[in-house]
Amino acid sequence: FTALTSSHSVNRVETRTYPSYTTLVRKLCTCIFPAMLCKIIESGPRVTIIAATSSVGTFIVLSLIVATALYISLKSRYNEEIHLKVEMFLKTYGTSKPTRYTFSEVKKIARRFKDKLGHGAFGTVYKGELPNGVPVAVKMLENSVGEGQEFINEVATIGRIHHANIVRLLGFCSEGTRRALIYELMPNESLEKYIFPHGSNISRELLVPDKMLDIALGIARGMEYLHQGCNQRILHFDIKPHNILLDYSFNPKISDFGLAKLCARDQSIVTLTAARGTMGYIAPELYSRNFGAISYKSDVYSFGMLVLEMVSGRRNTDPTVESQNEFYFPEWIYERVINGQDLVLTMETTQGEKEMVRQLAIVALWCIQWNPKDRPSMTKVVNMLTGRLQNLQVPPKPFISSQNQLVI
Repeated sequence: FTALTSSHSVNRVETRTYPSYTTLVRKLCTCIFPAMLCKIIESGPRVTIIAATSSVGTFIVLSLIVATALYISLKSRYNEEIHLKVEMFLKTYGTSKPTRYTFSEVKKIARRFKDKLGHGAFGTVYKGELPNGVPVAVKMLENSVGEGQEFINEVATIGRIHHANIVRLLGFCSEGTRRALIYELMPNESLEKYIFPHGSNISRELLVPDKMLDIALGIARGMEYLHQGCNQRILHFDIKPHNILLDYSFNPKISDFGLAKLCARDQSIVTLTAARGTMGYIAPELYSRNFGAISYKSDVYSFGMLVLEMVSGRRNTDPTVESQNEFYFPEWIYERVINGQDLVLTMETTQGEKEMVRQLAIVALWCIQWNPKDRPSMTKVVNMLTGRLQNLQVPPKPFISSQNQLVI
């Protein structure tokens, strides 16, 4: 700005360096503010710069207004496309249970969203009550996530099935951009709170070995039903402790089908455009096809990781672990199993309970074999668990591809 120290230098800059820009500024002023800025332009070279600056500022403001209007228009069109997609699905789905509610009814059921139970990847969950007095959990879905697919997946899967170990969908709402799912309420919340009770008043000692076995068996039966017992095979793709809910009697129920995929019962391999699930529970083949094809065996891997966490009380990914020998979770479990070391480090257990936990870990180690072909089906897992875990053979290390395959 040293060029502005004299009128002469300003004139030189204006006429020789920026003549076309000055003309543009004058034209902009004439179009936008002819009574004020255009008159100022004629008063001298110094105020020409002020006029230009004002015009640039006006241009920026107008650009922001146009951009905002364009965003609102595109957002509105996007929401309308999602709404049409959901409504088309519901029209095809039919009018059978679960019940469809209006948003006004959902507000009453959820008591105007005053009692928040938690928040997940797809929305916020509130405690509520149906008109008949049945306690429920109301999940309000976020508009910006999943292009409505989370809603469609939930209604298309658990909306049509009923199993003792799968949470029931009692109702839903789809009204404009507002979508909600209404489930039976699970008073003991998620299994995660009992496996990792740090920072809460929940005691891990509630998960005694017998209860661990019952919970593992309940989850396995629910998954077996999803894989083999429905008209279409349902692949969950997000089995983890947080998505296992516990009822009054601590019976486990599989929940959160937002990432689920339907396929024909005779279809063993599915195609995905990207990995889906939660880090630590995602099977290797979802990251790279070099490990094998994606199938229902990917859910089996997630189940295995869940069981290993349950018996050990340790997360499968723990950056706070200092010992290199303990860093890779499956190997740490494997070494303790083959060396006869305790897995449950947070409570006193009898010798019989220690052996039960060890056998549970062996089942889980079979489930997390890197080659999907080496993993058992959930039917085989149920058979192993109902056999009360007698004389199970220790599998190869999970991260080594083995020719010694379990008979599926």
